[in-house]
Amino acid sequence: MNITDRLFELKDDSYKEFHQSLIPNIDPESIIGIRIPVLRKFAKDVNKNEESDLFIRSIPHKFYDENVLHGILISEIKDFDKCIYEVNRFLPFVDNWAVCDIISPKCFKKHKDELLQKIFDWTSDSSKLYTCRFGIRMLMNFFLDDDFKQEYLEIPSHIISDEYYLKMMVAWFFATALAKQWDSTVPYIERKSLDIWTHNKTIQKARESYRITTEQKEYLNSLKIKP
Repeated sequence: MNITDRLFELKDDSYKEFHQSLIPNIDPESIIGIRIPVLRKFAKDVNKNEESDLFIRSIPHKFYDENVLHGILISEIKDFDKCIYEVNRFLPFVDNWAVCDIISPKCFKKHKDELLQKIFDWTSDSSKLYTCRFGIRMLMNFFLDDDFKQEYLEIPSHIISDEYYLKMMVAWFFATALAKQWDSTVPYIERKSLDIWTHNKTIQKARESYRITTEQKEYLNSLKIKP
């Protein structure tokens, strides 16, 4: 059997029904219904032989779960240049937040300088919704700790979009930045640098975080903007 046939053997109909509601913008019939831990285990088996490379080359895929598997497989690529090549080849086919967010290459940690240049590329065009979302998430994942520079906050702050899944990613980024780099980030909220929806969503998500102190949450609440 090919990989798609084997994926159907792993389906969970109750999970499919539940998962459809989480990704309303794709065809529900494209969802096989496989839990992520099951897909990760399956990916390990596929990675042991040449099936992985063959599958990664076979885009576009028909099913959502194939795309999730694809994202998991390229996240395991150890060679940075090869991983970047495969990420760039796959991103134009990503059409939902779940597939976008499953892509998390481990090799990126050791190539921060090169990665930052790619992030500038990915976030340069907000009309490429999930490519831009991916770029912001990589910035959030890898550049809010020891490698943080205040200038990095400018990247998501300048993104203009009406797309819900992109605006939510910007809010998620700034909420995380508030938790990790409060002093550098809170001026963006004080100056109301973000659009009203993203501004308020950032405050909401920050106030839900256990990494934000009670005093900080109260202060953020005072900065909410009435629509």
